[in-house]
Amino acid sequence: MTAEDEARRLDAADPLPTLRGEFLVPPAPGGAYEEAAYFAGNSLGLQPRAVAGRLREELDDWARLAVEAHTEARRPWVDYHELLREPAARLVGALPHEVVAMNSLTVNLHLMMASFYRPAGDRTRIVIEDSAFPSDSYAVASQAVHHGLDPAAAVVRLRPRPGEDDLRTEDVVAFLGREGDTVALVLLGGVNYLTGQLMDMPAITKAGRAAGAAVGWDLAHAAGNVPLRLHDWDVDFAAWCTYKYLNSGPGAVAGCFVHERHVRDASVPKLAGWWGTDPAVRFRMDPDISPPASADAWQLSNPPIMALAPVLASLEIFDRVGMAALRAKSERLTGYLADRLAETRARIITPADPAARGAQLSLQVDDAGGLVRRLAQDRGVVADAREPDVLRLAPAPLYCTFHDCHRAAEALRDLV
Repeated sequence: MTAEDEARRLDAADPLPTLRGEFLVPPAPGGAYEEAAYFAGNSLGLQPRAVAGRLREELDDWARLAVEAHTEARRPWVDYHELLREPAARLVGALPHEVVAMNSLTVNLHLMMASFYRPAGDRTRIVIEDSAFPSDSYAVASQAVHHGLDPAAAVVRLRPRPGEDDLRTEDVVAFLGREGDTVALVLLGGVNYLTGQLMDMPAITKAGRAAGAAVGWDLAHAAGNVPLRLHDWDVDFAAWCTYKYLNSGPGAVAGCFVHERHVRDASVPKLAGWWGTDPAVRFRMDPDISPPASADAWQLSNPPIMALAPVLASLEIFDRVGMAALRAKSERLTGYLADRLAETRARIITPADPAARGAQLSLQVDDAGGLVRRLAQDRGVVADAREPDVLRLAPAPLYCTFHDCHRAAEALRDLV
């Protein structure tokens, strides 16, 4: 049996048949295959076929009802975000009143830090990983400046040990045990965008809170990728985008989690806007806000319906399939791809332990950008690069297949 035949056999025998047919897959150049092998879902997920119909429905309601669609549309606009609440809560392991769909990821991180980064006395520092996504670095530095602090002193960037690529949980925990009385906020990526490392969120959250710090998570690469239990882990807050593994479209509306101990605490400071007041009194047009005891209290503006419709369509897919089944298939696909990539000379910087990574493998290669272009143009394999030398492959389990992994491995074996 050839390697290609084996990949096709694995696809046919997998307990979770691919849902590739529910997505629009770009064509592959060159004619060898009709569709691309798409491994860039950690940057932008594929479009679900259902999205176009959902958007047409909202456009039709706008055309047919105009302003009355706020209350009379088939999915009334005034409380449209409520439709996303329960599926989003199931996705991240939260209680429904702890989550809300709103804004974009970095906007939500700023809103959360306005509430939970409260430097005082010696407790002023923000802990992030050195390889944090640049937007997170910019956000925490600007928050330090906003409080009159020097980011060079206020922001702590945790680095792996010399010669290693990933942070060790014990090193993060040890730092918090040793210097936690100076830390006001721990804000790490649940899955690191560069290496694909899945952080031990329960252990780090426990250590951070024991040190007296607030603990938040950027779940841009974790939501829809790995199972989450934010409520049970006692996370203070979290935020995530929905255009990567959640396949909701470029710049799609993001999600936010605030633990119920905070949503029920009216003393927690927060920036406010119209949609952050209790909907029961919203239209009294009162100048004094009455925030509800839910994550909705952090909302600012009324929801963008055309941007929420794709998120709802995507969440329905995740609800139907379930994160447990997706995670199991993710581990099978990623493990198979890792085994096949051993045939190349590329060095994988993602943890080898399946429990310590998401649906991503990052390779250290020369001219990563040029290699990504050759993969797409010559082989129809879509990956992405992060300068200077990291090529990322994300075998997203909703639409990636073992045969896709075979194609990627064969192409990299030939090109690296």
